[in-house]
Amino acid sequence: MDAAILEKIKPGAKVRVWERIKEKEKERQSAFEGIVLARKHGKQAGATFTVRATLSDVGVEKVFPIHSPMIAKVDIITSPKKIHRSKLYYLRGFSAKKTRERLKG
Repeated sequence: MDAAILEKIKPGAKVRVWERIKEKEKERQSAFEGIVLARKHGKQAGATFTVRATLSDVGVEKVFPIHSPMIAKVDIITSPKKIHRSKLYYLRGFSAKKTRERLKG
């Protein structure tokens, strides 16, 4: 992954992660779009970032290893403006509207 994109993956950023999925002989890409809740372990080999999305009124979180070959690309949709916390786990209890209000500042 690019160093420029790695720096933009911050808590509060809205991202679209394209992951490679293997089904028998075929390989396809699937997008997962959501808000980054946490970024752990910096740039180490085991570094990860957690993305949360709401699909069919159910909260879904995925933890992506930064150096995984299964991640095709990461698109940064929006980047955070006034986030002063490194972990945004408190967003789990909020509705989508309340989350947008809290992230605006």
